[in-house]
Amino acid sequence: MRTRDIFSYSFSAIKLRKLRAGLTTLGVIIGIAAIVALLSISQGLQTTITNQLEQGLAADTLIVSVSTGGAFGGASGGTGGGGFGGGSSGASSGFKLYLNYTEEIKGLSPDIEAAFATVQQSGYLQDGDRVRAISGGISGVDFAEYANIYSTTFVAANGTIPLNPSNNDIVVGARVHDPRSNGTIFVNVNDEVTVIWTNATQLPFTNQTYTAHVAAVLPKIGSFGIGGPSDTGVYVPISQAQSFFGTDEASAIIVKLTNSDNATITNVSKLITDHFSNQVNVISATAVLSLLTTIFSTLTLFLGGIAAISLLVAGIGIMNIMIVSLIERTREIGILKAVGMKSRTVLSIFLCESVIIGLIGAVIGIVLGWGLANIVAVLFSGGGPFGGGGGLAITPILTPEVGLLALGFGVGVSVIFALYPAWRASKLKPVDALRYV
Repeated sequence: MRTRDIFSYSFSAIKLRKLRAGLTTLGVIIGIAAIVALLSISQGLQTTITNQLEQGLAADTLIVSVSTGGAFGGASGGTGGGGFGGGSSGASSGFKLYLNYTEEIKGLSPDIEAAFATVQQSGYLQDGDRVRAISGGISGVDFAEYANIYSTTFVAANGTIPLNPSNNDIVVGARVHDPRSNGTIFVNVNDEVTVIWTNATQLPFTNQTYTAHVAAVLPKIGSFGIGGPSDTGVYVPISQAQSFFGTDEASAIIVKLTNSDNATITNVSKLITDHFSNQVNVISATAVLSLLTTIFSTLTLFLGGIAAISLLVAGIGIMNIMIVSLIERTREIGILKAVGMKSRTVLSIFLCESVIIGLIGAVIGIVLGWGLANIVAVLFSGGGPFGGGGGLAITPILTPEVGLLALGFGVGVSVIFALYPAWRASKLKPVDALRYV
């Protein structure tokens, strides 16, 4: 019997049992759709976060902060932008990172082009009767150095970033300017606002304030601002931060290298760590991105495994349906074998039925999964109803590899779970099959 005839016969058998075949195919569709949706969203999220981190992290920079035993060092105080929190008091050894350590760091290697300190604390902005917490922290930076290193992100969307700022000049992130990203402006260029910091180093707690002039608003960056500019940060001159926060301690020191080679990064990182007797963390953009890639690879495997379970359940359903079909078609198989059909042809017919079911289910599942991934992305992205007003926009990515994997997995599971029923059908004896009622 020719291959074309086998497929034609198998397809006819499926059409005769439309409801049963549809329910069987539905199991494959659900499994494949789950795999495609989860992997597409996972890869899209990885690409989005990686791109945003690359915006917030310059590849040729290192971020030096006090070692506290955490994954990223001394984060205490503010979160998000321009540094790692308010000072270095969290270090268990009592070691503190001071602003003037930048000169020591610059002298460690000819591969170090520049180094400057940042000071960061959590705080508030007040404009009239409106007060808003600055989730990205109030960061004291050298505007000229910062603009040089983060030349694509620390730029003005409105106003002008002063490279020689007066002490009352500040620069605000896009979501400080427009917190909900819907045109509801909180502060704008040339506004006079009150900067508020709660001094918790003494009792009773006191609010330190000063009046600032908004010199510029940054464009929407979308990055997480590890060391670099953030949508939710406020930036003040380093001298003003030093005076306002009453500290000579640095939250972090940003080191610009002459290049972004791995060898240079590794060598300079070791020199800095050794110089401070292993009491500092040195973080590079490449290390963060490498860690991110590893985490997402593990997450993708985990999500794919969870989705595959539903497909295995569908495979058991296929086996069950095939066995029921075998019982119903026992007499038919006996007649076919009585007129000369070979056992391997009977085996091929049943396997072809499973291939057709798996192929149809996989194709529909891929399309459905891709559509589902886009719906979920719209709902849970920054502008969606469940996105919480954040700036993270997820764009699902369906790679050819994922599509082929889903197609192969759908057909493969269908065939594997149909092997036993097909084998049983091929082993039926014509006499016994014809006697079956």
